[in-house]
Amino acid sequence: MLSFGVTVLPDPPYTRLVEVLQNAEKEGFEYGWTYDSHILWQESYALLAIAATQTQKIKLGHCVTNPGIRDPTITASWYATMQDISNGRMVMGIGRGDSSRRVVGLKPVKVDEFERRLRMIKDLMNGRKVDWNDKELELTWVRDELPDVPMHVAGYGPRALGVAGRVGDGVIIQLADPQIIQWIMATAREAAEAEGRDPDALQCIVCAPSHVSDNLAEAREQVRWFPAMVERYGADSDEIPTALTDFVKARKFYDYKDHSRVGAKHGEFVTDEICDRFCVLGNTQQVTEKLRELESIGVDQFDIYLMTEGADETLAAYGKDVIPQFSGVAA
Repeated sequence: MLSFGVTVLPDPPYTRLVEVLQNAEKEGFEYGWTYDSHILWQESYALLAIAATQTQKIKLGHCVTNPGIRDPTITASWYATMQDISNGRMVMGIGRGDSSRRVVGLKPVKVDEFERRLRMIKDLMNGRKVDWNDKELELTWVRDELPDVPMHVAGYGPRALGVAGRVGDGVIIQLADPQIIQWIMATAREAAEAEGRDPDALQCIVCAPSHVSDNLAEAREQVRWFPAMVERYGADSDEIPTALTDFVKARKFYDYKDHSRVGAKHGEFVTDEICDRFCVLGNTQQVTEKLRELESIGVDQFDIYLMTEGADETLAAYGKDVIPQFSGVAA
């Protein structure tokens, strides 16, 4: 059954992030996420701690953090601490690090090192002993009665998706195109099976903007920035489907100052067709039809990237007209 999440930018004032997550909780969203890019926005690790104390049910985490800006033992300890504070409501999304690292002059973490760090973080934050820097480490204070913090891994290329399959509990996919989603999940599940893991247990989390409106032209203008993000994930690879990479060949630049901002100039090349494929747009009936399609191919969670105008109206429309259609009661 499809569940719902929302990703909120950690923009000032910080009280707005808390308010949106509280509203999402009231509207029936199960997950509340935020970005982790400490120069572009406020420090999300601090803000999620505040949100945890001012919400009751919604699960919280990063979509996504990375194991390269902070020492990975700190990331593990922070999530374990937050699992205590939130009484078991944390969920980790993690990738190699794009905006967070590039903005300070660093490249994403190399894939082999990415996997090594993720394996350590997953064990350490969940109370298991790890060997790290020739030391045996353990967070002895982790509460045994709480569930493990799940680790969902973001990736597009085959090597990163291999890490997701071998290590992750789920795959974070930053687009809502069914064809590409199926390729991504098949690639990750093949790696999971080769690792001796249950490929069907790998969760599929789809993240994309959604603008609820009868005016499709208006909705598309709200989301052109989003598909422009894709080129960073391997436009030159011959292993990645052309459906994912062909359209970005027209992109001439990317300005991180406008990362995830409506009206970003670097998104002007994105066509209406790409907006429709990569996002969830239209009136509530059209939105529901797209979500039904995603559900039918095995998507477990749809996470709204709430960086469009009318954020409160979007949450309200989902709470009133969309989420109830996917609940156990409605079924």
